Amino acid sequence: MEGARKRPLSIRGDGMGTIGEAVRRRRSALRSGLTGRFLDLGLIVVVAAFLILLATRVLEHGPSFFLQILTFAIANGGIYALIALGYTMVYGIIELINFAHGDVFAFGAFLSASLIPVFGLGEDKPFGVLPALALLGVFVVTMLVCGVLNVSIERIAYRPLRHAPRLAPLITAIGMSFFLEGALFLWKGPSNVHYPNVLPSAGFNLFGAEIGTKEIIVIVTALVLVVALALFVERSRLGKAMRATAQDRDASLLMGIDIDQTIAATFFIGALLAGAGGTMYGLYYNTSVFDLGFSAGLVAFTAAVFGGIGNIYGAAIGGLLIGMIQSFWDGYFESAWTQVVIFAVLILVLVFRPTGILGMRVPEK
Repeated sequence: MEGARKRPLSIRGDGMGTIGEAVRRRRSALRSGLTGRFLDLGLIVVVAAFLILLATRVLEHGPSFFLQILTFAIANGGIYALIALGYTMVYGIIELINFAHGDVFAFGAFLSASLIPVFGLGEDKPFGVLPALALLGVFVVTMLVCGVLNVSIERIAYRPLRHAPRLAPLITAIGMSFFLEGALFLWKGPSNVHYPNVLPSAGFNLFGAEIGTKEIIVIVTALVLVVALALFVERSRLGKAMRATAQDRDASLLMGIDIDQTIAATFFIGALLAGAGGTMYGLYYNTSVFDLGFSAGLVAFTAAVFGGIGNIYGAAIGGLLIGMIQSFWDGYFESAWTQVVIFAVLILVLVFRPTGILGMRVPEK
């Protein structure tokens, strides 16, 4: 476990199999030589052209509009970062893309919306110290229930397939995602569900931009949770066990680490963040829908890959950047193309830098 002291949660260096190796060789051949140089040059030209176009739009709309969009972007990025952290933690420790994670996020939004009146909160009530404590209780209960749900998913659906071929748990994850999505459909129906607007609408003006209380609460909450997770993984005994298991599961087992307990704890912590993210999404947008986990989960997965899946710092940075790309494109360009741009970023990252911004830290063996 001492060898894991300075490394964040990272994936293991196992082989990718016949198909994965073929893809890697093909990509390496494409990037090498004159073709690779033309591709790199083309990417630089595209990015430069986009930045120039964005700068002209920013100058047209003025600094106040830019600051307003930037505030929305950081708030969106904070929510995506919380979801992306769950993806990257699970992948880092068992190399599984838990597609059901996005639906746990959506479940958190639905559950917290149902708990708000139970805790005595409402839209027509003033927001003070007692309502703030009640809202904190909603956060705690939602996060714990989401954690128990995710641990149950791991125990029932994933653990029996831990030594099966990789395709089996992947298909199971997709099936579990559809199962949860169907359960949310039966619970709340196909229409958008109104989320109670319990946060104060007050704010302040900063250089012509209206900075609302919602944005501040979302940004601060996301920042606190990300920092708390980073400190936990870096300094706690369980965090060291998680990093050791991610680096070498067999060696960790020989050192006395309970692998099953460590993996279950990883699912639990990831779901805590998803539950908090779902609650924050509802409080911020005041709406949710049964397939929210599919759309938000795909964007968050893109953020995890963008930042470097398997790296918790990369996931946080990727979530922030994807939130900024989404908000700036919605604000300055045609919003109908936003999803196209986000997934184009995913494709470009997979082609030009498949390890992401910070890269996957593979341990030396």
